[in-house]
Amino acid sequence: MTGKFGNHKASVNTPLYIAVGKFGPSQGPRWSEYIAWSGLTQLDEVVTLDGMICPVILEETKASYWDHIVNEDGMLNFFTDLDFFRQELGSPANVNILAVLRNPTEEAVQEGLGDRFQFVGYDLLDQGHSVSALCNCGGFPDVFANAELSTHGLLENYGRAREVQRRLRELYPHERHADCNIWAIFRMDAA
Repeated sequence: MTGKFGNHKASVNTPLYIAVGKFGPSQGPRWSEYIAWSGLTQLDEVVTLDGMICPVILEETKASYWDHIVNEDGMLNFFTDLDFFRQELGSPANVNILAVLRNPTEEAVQEGLGDRFQFVGYDLLDQGHSVSALCNCGGFPDVFANAELSTHGLLENYGRAREVQRRLRELYPHERHADCNIWAIFRMDAA
């Protein structure tokens, strides 16, 4: 897209920014029910781009956003300009401010995204960028064990994330949530 709608497309190794609600023990019964359902007893918080678990904070796409967001289907909540994004976000409570890389190289993840963002792990989301195969599909025990996921519900190793991505596609070719992109997730420090 060009013109009044901008021309930003998400590319490999280019950070995108998004704010999502935090999901952890402070959610009380909702958290307890999630842990019982998922079997992910090691979790102390879920950090994911899955909007059913961690809702997007800036859901509405304002006209002023078009030059500062990714102009792709299902990607309108991802900002390309950190300063603009932070200005629009303000100072909401109980929010994770994330920088993410879609299908990054391992080198880009190792380089990091500066002092403001700390690497948290890898998520695998379907092609709609909406459902995590790791923490919202009930598990794929023949591909990965729940115990492999970190205390944030993510994979920590790049090679393992790639292997899980490949095996999901191989073993579940007709399952739409198994056709995943790998997302490297970095969280902004609270300071």
